[in-house]
Amino acid sequence: MRKILLPLLFTALVAAMPGHAAEYKAVPNWYHLQEGRPMMGNMHGDIAVASNGDVYVSVMDPKAALQVYSADGKFIRNVEGAPADFHGFVIHKDADGEFIYGPRLGGQNIVKLTLDGKEVLNIPASAIPDEFKNKTPKNTKKNAAGEVVPAPNEGKPFVRLTAMDVAPNGDLFVTDGYSSSYVHRFDKTGKYLKSFGGKKEPYNFSTLHKIAVDTRFSPPRIIACDRENKRVVHMSLDGEFLGVIAKDLLNPAAVAVQGDLALIGEIKGRITILDKDGKIAVQFGANDHADETGTNKTEPDKWRTGFVTAPHGVAFDAKGNVYVSEYNIYGRVHRFNRE
Repeated sequence: MRKILLPLLFTALVAAMPGHAAEYKAVPNWYHLQEGRPMMGNMHGDIAVASNGDVYVSVMDPKAALQVYSADGKFIRNVEGAPADFHGFVIHKDADGEFIYGPRLGGQNIVKLTLDGKEVLNIPASAIPDEFKNKTPKNTKKNAAGEVVPAPNEGKPFVRLTAMDVAPNGDLFVTDGYSSSYVHRFDKTGKYLKSFGGKKEPYNFSTLHKIAVDTRFSPPRIIACDRENKRVVHMSLDGEFLGVIAKDLLNPAAVAVQGDLALIGEIKGRITILDKDGKIAVQFGANDHADETGTNKTEPDKWRTGFVTAPHGVAFDAKGNVYVSEYNIYGRVHRFNRE
């Protein structure tokens, strides 16, 4: 098996706020690729950790779309039948087992799978009312005779679903981050309930990229990465805008919640952990090479242990260790151990 070659161990020393003394150490060479596979794969996806500690990583490769690694980095298997456009997904434990939930970016549908890849729920894009979708813009072109004609699909409603999470009662919340920046709510059977958010007041979202159900509060809330506005926000489960949690971040793109902490992956090259009050508890992984951040083309020979380039998915394991998947055509995942 090919080992990912990285520099020596980097310790992410952080400016921790009082009461949040923490240190996260980057683990070099922590995962080993499937035998015969030269790279993890074109990565524009997410990462999640199952209750047994297995790490699931999505890439844009139909032959290895959802890869599973043990906590010590051993390649275990590919999830058979998983889609190759899982831009954002979560693993959630229901009353009858543990499941993968995710929207398909290209397929425009929402699926629930067993950990082995068996489909148990499929919600089509048609379940979302057209009034909450964007329409394909005017894009005229000339035909063979030189006449200007409408392009195919002009005016057709569409979604570009980017992430989701599951509430304690089983309701599903899905964000259309690459289209309308609306959040769509379904019940556990897939029945459409409502939509909220969008680009107008009071939300003013600009790429509501990924979301999580914030169980630190009672009742739970939605915590969301409003990426191009460089902020993280709260909404109620009914869609009320509750306010800005953090601002002036480096384009927050991913979020996960554990205990009193919210883990934020910033696609311009940093990891931030917020406490329950929205204050910065710790920051690490910051990349000081601007040409390496926010792009998916940073080559492996430029990778440095402990320095992120374009965080696109984040996850905690049960011990509070942090996993980060990058936006990268070669595929790269970090592990930072909480010390």
